[in-house]
Amino acid sequence: MHDQHAPLLPSLSPAGTLPMARGGLRCLPRFGLWLVLLAGTAGLHAQPAPPTTQRQQELVRMVRQDCGSCHGLHLTGGLGPALTRAALADKPIDSIVATIYGGRPGTPMAPWKAMLSEADALWIAQQLFAGFPESVKDRP
Repeated sequence: MHDQHAPLLPSLSPAGTLPMARGGLRCLPRFGLWLVLLAGTAGLHAQPAPPTTQRQQELVRMVRQDCGSCHGLHLTGGLGPALTRAALADKPIDSIVATIYGGRPGTPMAPWKAMLSEADALWIAQQLFAGFPESVKDRP
């Protein structure tokens, strides 16, 4: 009598010890290759290099002039919400970066991706979380 369920049961490896899937041991090298490829891409999401010192100075001016027109001269709020360290404390930095770079649809917050790189937006967000730097004129 032939068992109809036999093809569904796992067979043993040629050595008789490991259960084999329908593809046999041939699928293991491919699976291992995928693991190696996935492990190799884990470090690809590193943060970009910060902007140069000159670019940082440009960004400080941009934030003071352009962002300040809505968020207030000292970034304490105006048409837009405050961007002080205290106001941002409970917000994820990724959300702030995305807002700076891509704007907020349905609000006056426009995207700045035409003028900023993602690295610029990240640097600005980091500075806001640290307490935005004073402009050169404000320093003694």
